[in-house]
Amino acid sequence: MNANLNANFNNSNISDDFAGWPPEATVFPIAGVDLRILPGPHPLVAAEEAAIRENWARETAANRALFDGRMVFQQRLSLSENGIAGEGHVIPFSAFMWWRRQPRRQGGVHIFAYPVLETSDGALVAIRMGAHTANPGQVYFAAGSLEPEDIVDGRCDIEANMRREVHEETGLDLGRSVAGQGLFASHSNRTVTVLRLFRFNMTADEMVERIESHMLVAEDKEIAGAAAIRSADHSAHPYNIAMLPVIDWYFGKVERS
Repeated sequence: MNANLNANFNNSNISDDFAGWPPEATVFPIAGVDLRILPGPHPLVAAEEAAIRENWARETAANRALFDGRMVFQQRLSLSENGIAGEGHVIPFSAFMWWRRQPRRQGGVHIFAYPVLETSDGALVAIRMGAHTANPGQVYFAAGSLEPEDIVDGRCDIEANMRREVHEETGLDLGRSVAGQGLFASHSNRTVTVLRLFRFNMTADEMVERIESHMLVAEDKEIAGAAAIRSADHSAHPYNIAMLPVIDWYFGKVERS
């Protein structure tokens, strides 16, 4: 895998908007990712502490299984010929849950990695989230927000995050796949998805069976099943919105770069 995922970019021009980025809900190639973690609290968390606390009380009243863990959330993000560069902080999950409910989602940017699992018979395989999770019933690739354990020497290790999330949720080892060349990204409503293709020497049915067998022994019961994706039909599954540009791109409705 490419060493430039965490290349040291010039962060002097990092901004908090998306001026100059490709249009929302499209997939485009990027040269790499460099996400630097800053000390101290995220300014948004400090400014909205009361609102975050009140929203979390509502969230947990509706879903008592939610856990206020820690995750990485960006303060600023930019795109250049060198790739995506960002500066972020470790925040409580409760702060993210408040932010994602805001209509304009100002004050920060969420970025996460999508390992796109390809099968030997030309399908993609995703997971369906359990009813007790923050995204109940939604179908998307095995993925999760960047967490403190993904931070190495003050920067986020995107590939480590992908390996961990895929293994935890599906039991699959990305080391046994063939990684696609290069990274891609998509963005919508101040959320950025970083993509990499991983091809397994298994059919879609074999991979779904493997994942559902893992569900029986997994410590974390986050997922409720696996889904084989064979077309860009948006109605085939209850997709998370971030999935839609990816399946359009992969299945050819949007020309691959």
